Amino acid sequence: MGEPYYITTAISYPNGKPHIGHAYEAIAADVIARHRKAEGFEVRLQTGTDEHGLKMAQKARELGMAPADLAREMSLYFIEMCNKLNVDYDVFIRTTEPRHHAATQELWRRMEANGDLYLDRYEGWYSVRDEAYYDESELIEGEGGEKVSPQGTPVEWTVEESWFFRLSKYQGKLLELYNLSDFIRPESRRNEVMRFVEGGLRDLSVSRTSFDWGIKVPGSENHVMYVWVDALTNYITGLGFPDEQGDYARYWPADLHLIGKDIVRFHTVYWPAFLISAGLPLPRQVFGHGFLLNRGQKESKSLGNVTDPIGLAETYGVDALRYFLMREVAFGNDGSYSPEAIVTRANAELANSFGNLAQRTLSMIFKNMDGGIKANIPATEADVALSDAVALGIAGLRRAFMDLDFSNGLEAWMRAVFACNQYVDEQAPWALRKTDPERMEAVLMTLLRCVRSLALAVRPVVPDAIDRLLDQMGVASDARDYDALGASDWLDTLSASGFRITQPIGVFPRLELPAGELA
Repeated sequence: MGEPYYITTAISYPNGKPHIGHAYEAIAADVIARHRKAEGFEVRLQTGTDEHGLKMAQKARELGMAPADLAREMSLYFIEMCNKLNVDYDVFIRTTEPRHHAATQELWRRMEANGDLYLDRYEGWYSVRDEAYYDESELIEGEGGEKVSPQGTPVEWTVEESWFFRLSKYQGKLLELYNLSDFIRPESRRNEVMRFVEGGLRDLSVSRTSFDWGIKVPGSENHVMYVWVDALTNYITGLGFPDEQGDYARYWPADLHLIGKDIVRFHTVYWPAFLISAGLPLPRQVFGHGFLLNRGQKESKSLGNVTDPIGLAETYGVDALRYFLMREVAFGNDGSYSPEAIVTRANAELANSFGNLAQRTLSMIFKNMDGGIKANIPATEADVALSDAVALGIAGLRRAFMDLDFSNGLEAWMRAVFACNQYVDEQAPWALRKTDPERMEAVLMTLLRCVRSLALAVRPVVPDAIDRLLDQMGVASDARDYDALGASDWLDTLSASGFRITQPIGVFPRLELPAGELA
């Protein structure tokens, strides 16, 4: 049993269908989870939907539905998105589940027992869209001169009885946490949060009485919990909390909360303060990734540029989309995508470079060696140099992926792919077939070994295509993690089994821009 690794995405607010931002985070989390599994960790990936709060109640009212029915219907779209994008989650949590109500109420009781909750009256600015309270000093002027939140969302002056959490008492502990650990990444997000907390913290309103779609406050049944107390608790609900044995004991604290940069404050200020108050361990790291922009613009319904991620996957292929998102954007920064960019990147690197390398290698073995595998062929200096270049590229990918630096990891992998293609051109096995058939066989077996290694390395990013390739190469389905990279006797075993390569089928087809998408 490997070392446990627990990764979560933010839970999605299902008042609309999934957009490209949801897909980006889910794919990134899945790539991290698959990579850690390949490295030998025992991984648990949790995602889900955040189904309470005023926004959901208002949307349900608009549609003439009960909020519970809307939540049930909309959560299915997010489950479908994960399934279609090959996101292999272990737990899909819905905050309307009874187990989540029980976990959140227990967290509340523990914070109350610690003296951190008190009843008062809230007067202040609230943004329904952000589900967030803002100090007057944080507001900015909107286009029409009205006050809006720092995100530009409408705010309204709210007065109601509320329970408060003594957030102000945790300023010192939070600053200590930020200073002594890698709790917040990337560095730019850490600096933003540090400035915010250094400016002083006010106690936080954590209940509402003006609507009832939420988790009831224990002992104050006319109050529902502020949606962020409810939402953040999902990370421990999915492990069985308040039962602190079993999965909770094995996987908590979480190794990584992967979230968008717009909700970093909730995860790095409120969540650790709630957990310290309740006497629970803190997650090891929160990573706030950037936004994915549509041709450089943030997607919005008003601009009419909202992209359906499932439609993108159906047009370009799930693996091409996954590869593009991990390769194109420096993880943590904002990135941009367009149909041209997806097609250009996928064709250049997956179809023309790696796909072509794999197809040429398998085709030449099929045609020139009758698909047979030969072992124990002596290696020349060029063969050893290529093997070293491939090992270097794969080590670069693995090191970068451990640090969530996917773009540079795939860059290192591509350097190894280029080295293989250069080797093919220099060795010219098609010419060796006539002049030195034994050398041709050595070149093709060297390439077969390298293609297998490169395929195993990149499998967390493009798992479906790679599995179809490895099936054609006789690689056992239980020998596809990074341990298998060290199996120097793979060719010997394959040769001894009598396996033969048949007419290969390409796994990375060239993409075309759909009609109407030409720039």
